[in-house]
Amino acid sequence: MTATAALVAVDHVQLAAPPGSEDALRAFYTGALGMTELPKPPVLAARGGCWFAAGSVQLHLGVEQDFRPAKKAHPGLRVTGIEAYAARLEAHGTGTTWDDNLPGHRRFYAHDPVGNRLEFLEPDA
Repeated sequence: MTATAALVAVDHVQLAAPPGSEDALRAFYTGALGMTELPKPPVLAARGGCWFAAGSVQLHLGVEQDFRPAKKAHPGLRVTGIEAYAARLEAHGTGTTWDDNLPGHRRFYAHDPVGNRLEFLEPDA
């Protein structure tokens, strides 16, 4: 009997961050985005950075010594109540940029405190 191989899900998305930015990242990802911080295994925690989750979505922020945020690359995060979600981010001081170029979806972009680009989208009803 042969085993079949299949890609079944995205386990997590890794974003980079500069050294020493963990407190700002925690405030943003738990406060503004409403995610929960996940404990990192001790061997990985020693490298810095932090991990966050909301439902089945996981974002890992890893320390990169020569950090530069990507200008184009980004995770696309599906949300519900996109207007309220944008208002939540704006209430936390995070600017949003709406984009209506994806048919069948409402979406906007925002940046985390270290400049990582994030896309938030919700399919049209």
